[in-house]
Amino acid sequence: MNRGPHVSMFIICLIAACSLLLFGACNNKETKKTEEKTVNVRVQTVLSKPLRPYIDALGTLNPNEEVTVSAEIEGILKSVKVDEGTSVSKSMVLATIDDTNYTYEVRRDEAALKQAEANLANTKLEFTRKDALYKEELVTRQQYDDVSTRLSLAESELERTRALLSLAKERLAKTKIFSPLACVVKEKKVSTGDFVKNGTPLFSIIQNNPLKLDFAVPEKDVGKLKANQDVSLKVDGFPDREFRGRVSLIYPHVDDKTRTLTVEALIPNDGGTLKPGLFAKVTLFTGAEKGTVVVPVTSLLYEEERVRVFVIEGNRAKERPVKLGSKYGELMEIVEGIREGETVAVSGQANLSDGVKVAIQGQTASEKPDTQTKGGSRR
Repeated sequence: MNRGPHVSMFIICLIAACSLLLFGACNNKETKKTEEKTVNVRVQTVLSKPLRPYIDALGTLNPNEEVTVSAEIEGILKSVKVDEGTSVSKSMVLATIDDTNYTYEVRRDEAALKQAEANLANTKLEFTRKDALYKEELVTRQQYDDVSTRLSLAESELERTRALLSLAKERLAKTKIFSPLACVVKEKKVSTGDFVKNGTPLFSIIQNNPLKLDFAVPEKDVGKLKANQDVSLKVDGFPDREFRGRVSLIYPHVDDKTRTLTVEALIPNDGGTLKPGLFAKVTLFTGAEKGTVVVPVTSLLYEEERVRVFVIEGNRAKERPVKLGSKYGELMEIVEGIREGETVAVSGQANLSDGVKVAIQGQTASEKPDTQTKGGSRR
């Protein structure tokens, strides 16, 4: 049986089938090549907001003044008129020392003064008489010199007695211990009946209006500091309240261990709400409010020293290098690279490259910083 024509036909069909398969495979490859990758992103419009640059810091509230009131004489405490937490005015009596001995001392010196005055008066009369007689050569030179010497001694004795009386009166006055300033008693160290000596600490008093706020600023921000800059602070005890003050002192040296500079601000505390020792979250404003182009920090991509964002133009992503300014909460100032009104990718941008097609999934709401007048200098 001759199978030649059948075999030939089979081979031809097989070749045709292979050709169709190869053509289909090539066609599929071409189709795949023409399919372009699309990346899903979320976007936000670039905004310009009125913001104030600032530096964040941590600080501690301290008394404006803290004084240890001590006894200046010795004796037994007759009375103690204040306790811890007592508000006192300037020159108010805090305590008294038994003044019995000091009163007697004043009276004794007053009597001595009267005697010295009488002695001087008598000596002056005698000197006047002998001076006249000496001029008439009715008394000797020795007698004249003797009365002159006694007159000088009487005058010196009077001055000495006056000084002793003045000192005795001063010691008597010190039996009353006065407050040197308007303040609050921080600590009472003694009680009625205690014997105290000269220099014994009696009270620790503090002035808490205004309060001093001490905080540290990093070395890199030292150039932004000036006297009278505005400061705001919050404390955990009053989370919903913001307290304000002004810079009063910039320390003259940078700490060589922490590389920070200490700054001091005065914080009004009329109601006594704030207490010395409270920990504070500080905002130091370093400039006036200005229009600032900002983007969400989530839109930024960092690559060593280079920072970039992806701007969406139509349905394409365009890579833009940017120069950063200050940080404002969840927003970052852009000094150079993009403009207000442009659209940036805030989610999904890590999968983008320049010119890639994007599918916008939604636009996030415009974010606001903690306060329209607050900003930061964190890079």
